[in-house]
Amino acid sequence: MRPQGSPEALERRRHYAMELLKEKYQPVEIARRLGVDRRSVRRWKAAYLKKGLSALQAQSIPGRPPKLSPKGKKQLEQHLLKGAKAAGFATDLWTCPRVAQVIQKGFGIRYHVDHIGRLLHDLGWSPQKPQRRAVERDEKAIRQWIKRQWPQIKKKSQA
Repeated sequence: MRPQGSPEALERRRHYAMELLKEKYQPVEIARRLGVDRRSVRRWKAAYLKKGLSALQAQSIPGRPPKLSPKGKKQLEQHLLKGAKAAGFATDLWTCPRVAQVIQKGFGIRYHVDHIGRLLHDLGWSPQKPQRRAVERDEKAIRQWIKRQWPQIKKKSQA
């Protein structure tokens, strides 16, 4: 699995690890400081000894480039934070098909519904189910019942 961070940030981390190695820190200590596995530090060291600084350089991310740019993703998140009602939907619930529609309208980019979840995950969003509550629910009456009647029922059950 690819570690989190931009390629440049990961490269800086590898260079810093090599600086610490030159200062005679042990790979285990370096790994603890950087939050990586000790084997990664050893692998970086071996690559550095074999090929020099070029072995630590940032590499491009493999695969197809994303359709939505980082700037576009930030704009999408701003749209999502306004709520689904602001985007013209009947309820304030975001679903993958709805997000796909917003991307299509706002950016002119087509995303398959199955890929929207991955895109939202990249933005830090997680799937959540709305709580189902009756429309007739009276919160004030519930609080009063919990305050007055529940203690009496609880006392009776203990006896």
